[in-house]
Formats: sequence, structure tokens, C-alpha cells
Amino acid sequence: MIALTEKAIEALAALRWVFDPEIGLNVVDMGLIYELSVEEDAKKILVLMTLSTQYCPMGQSIVDSVKNRLELSYPGYEIEITVTFEPTWSMEMISAEGQEFLNR
Repeated sequence: MIALTEKAIEALAALRWVFDPEIGLNVVDMGLIYELSVEEDAKKILVLMTLSTQYCPMGQSIVDSVKNRLELSYPGYEIEITVTFEPTWSMEMISAEGQEFLNR
């Protein structure tokens, strides 16, 4: 669950610049970000995310891009990313905006 604090909303906005290169959709609208929290006192960002499949050929690149984007947006913060496959990602997790983009 993403607690919609001001900092979490800003972090999600930053992650809209990280795209799945195979689909061309950002990781937020794809529904790949399951949890995100910004711990301002500890200067730490925790991300729980998934990939479209366990064998996603661009998986490490996507995870690295998420980390790099957050490091750029939050200098001095520790970024901790955990990848999970529970629940399994499905097309139903794509946001309405993402569905609209894909249906063009």
C-alpha cells in the first residue's frame, strides 16, 4: 500500500519517468509499484515492486532505473528496493491512464 504523503506523491511523480522499454509505459501506470514509503527522518525510501514476469529480460534495468530516478530526485536518501512476485502482476493492474495509452 502506498501512503499518499506529499513526499510519496512526489516520488511516484518521479517514477513516472521510468518506463518498461518493451511496453513503453511507465512503472507507476503499469502497476509495478506495490508499496512506496518515504521516511524523511531516516532519509530513506522503501519501494516494493514487481516486474511483468519473473523472467522479464529488462527486469534488472527497470529496477536500476527506479533506483537511479529516486537517487536523482532525493539526493542523500538511501533507496531500498525489494522485488516481489506476490501477487503476480497482471494486465488488470495497469491504471486507467495506462490502458488509455495502450489502446491508442
